[in-house]
Order: sequence, then structure tokens, then C-alpha cells
Amino acid sequence: MMAASGEQPPQAGGVKRRGKAQYVQAKRARRGGGGGPRQLEPGLQGILITCNMNERKCVEEAYSLLNEYGDDLYGPEKFVDKDKQPSGSEEEEEDDAEAALKKEVSEIQASTELRLRRFQSLESGANNVVFIRTLGIEPEKLVHHILKDMYTTKKKKTRVILRMLPISGTCKAFLEDMKKYAETFLEPWFKAPNKGTFQIIYKARNNSHMSREEVIKELAGIVGCLNPENKVDLSNPQYTIVVEIIKAVCCLSVVKDYLLFRKYNLQEVVKINKEGSQPNPGQDAQVRNGNKAKLEFGNTDKENLKSNESDSAEEKNNPLVMVEGSKEEGLLSETQVESEKGDKSENGSQVMEGSKSNESNLVSEKN
Repeated sequence: MMAASGEQPPQAGGVKRRGKAQYVQAKRARRGGGGGPRQLEPGLQGILITCNMNERKCVEEAYSLLNEYGDDLYGPEKFVDKDKQPSGSEEEEEDDAEAALKKEVSEIQASTELRLRRFQSLESGANNVVFIRTLGIEPEKLVHHILKDMYTTKKKKTRVILRMLPISGTCKAFLEDMKKYAETFLEPWFKAPNKGTFQIIYKARNNSHMSREEVIKELAGIVGCLNPENKVDLSNPQYTIVVEIIKAVCCLSVVKDYLLFRKYNLQEVVKINKEGSQPNPGQDAQVRNGNKAKLEFGNTDKENLKSNESDSAEEKNNPLVMVEGSKEEGLLSETQVESEKGDKSENGSQVMEGSKSNESNLVSEKN
């Protein structure tokens, strides 16, 4: 008889083949057992990096750049050999099973922390976005140090990385969870006696249940409750609250010099230095207004071009029309053209009549 569908046929010796799902689960267990999570989740700190269609190259550049400046700020990364890890002696072993279990769990956690690297790439959950988990450092301090150095030295050190945003904390991307988390998260910058001007930048990827207006309104209300002297300033804010939502995870950070460093864009901040121009506060708003004006002027230019083309076509069809000066000042209307045609026809008729009269006079003189 044929084996039932979905069942693996027994091999020789009575041993059944393992299903594909078992191999997948074993592979995931091995990947997760190396220490730490493998994807973006609540309760992490790190750096959110956007790239240009090459995430693998982006991770390589990020490791190189972060290790370079991380060693500069915090010293070289230290590793502990497994043989030198502290282990309990046999004399300290306890008979209590519960205490022994707690001790074993603490030893596993300690060994896991020793295996964790300072920077570890995680799956962000969005295309062209890389999340680098950090351990034992301040992400906002490190990223600001990188941008400040690139801004002053004018050296371009990346080709694929676009923006590099520090993430000081993550939580679930639901409004109530975000409000509860932000109340304590924003205290170091905005709780009295601390104060400052601020703006809120919001970006959502692969998420449709969050409202941009509601998030900004709630966060601005929390900042105002922490200290009424905190004011909104969109042209030259002292702090920028960055809200990055990817799927069901909300990433938060508070950064300085957001406009000065061109929205923390590693490519643009170097271009500004090479051009030798300093970004003015509120430059982005001026650029947007300028783009709108350019669009309006562009539309008028297109209309003028169309009118000029139509005028040239009319001139070809009507070669008798002579335009003097510029086309804008000397264009002739259809009524003027018709009147001129009428005048020319009248003048022609007068000339013909005059010539006929002259011929009659000549004939009379001959006679």
C-alpha cells in the first residue's frame, strides 16, 4: 500500500527520516545560542543605519567605522578566555536544588555576557535598514562623535551608509506602551530643572496601525508636562526627538545638532564641508520653500515655452507678420493681423486704381 501523504517512508533498519521543520528549529537554536537576540526587539540600545541597496556592505562599513571610533572613545574591546572564566568550587556547592539551579542560571548568563560583542548586527525587519546592537556604550555619544569628526576633517569614510541614527531605547510600537516608556525615557533631557527647545521627527516602516499625528501630539504633551518651559522650535532646536518605528518595535532617541549634521547623513555632512558653507538654522524649510518656488517658476517657464512655440508656428503660417523687439512686447494679436491684412488690401486696391488712372491719362495724351 502507498504510504499516507505527509509521512516519511521508513528507512532500512526501522529509522525514520527527520522532518525539515526539526532541522530548521535546530538551526535557529544554534544561532540564538551564540548570545543575545538576532532581530530588533524591545529593550535594546543600538544604532539604526540606512543604506543604499547593499545591506551586507553596509554592515561591513558599520563595523569598521564603529570599531574605529569606539576604540577611540572607550578603548579597545576586551575579551575573556573561556578557561579564565570564574567557576564555583566543589566546596561551595549547596545541597538545595533551587539554589543550585539559580547558580547555574547566573553562570550561564555571565558566560553569555562574556561572549557578546560590543557591536552586533541584528535583523531590522525593513529593507535597506540595518540595526547594530551596542553593549556598554552610549549610542548618541558615539554617533555624535563620528559626525563631528567627519564634519570637521572633511573625510568621507563610507560609500554605502546613508544615515546613522543612535537608538537609546526601544519599546513596543503601540501608543499606550510608547507613552508609558517615553515618560521616563525623556526625563534626562526635559524634566525640570532641565529644559530646552525641541522638535520631533517621525518615520514608520512596515507599520500601518500607528498615526503620525497622534504620536507627535502625545510625545509633545509629555515633554510639556515634564517642564512647561520646554518649547517647540522647528528652525534651530536644541534637541531632536527621533521616532523610528519598524513593524511592532518603536526606536527612540534624543540627539543634538540634527540640522547642523544634515539629519545625521554621513554623505551630506561631508558634501557641506567640501563646499565650505555652513548650514543655517531652518535651512531645510528654506530649501522646501525654494523648491516650491522653483516648481512654480518651472511651470510658468513651460507655459512661456509653449506660447513661444505657438507664436513661432503662427509666424511660419503667416510670413507677412513682422514682429519687432522681443516676443513678449511685440506680439501681434489676431485682430491686429486681420486689420493689417485689410489695410494692405485697401492699399493694394488704391495702387491698382491709381495705376489704372495713370494708364488712362497716358492714352488721352497720345490721342
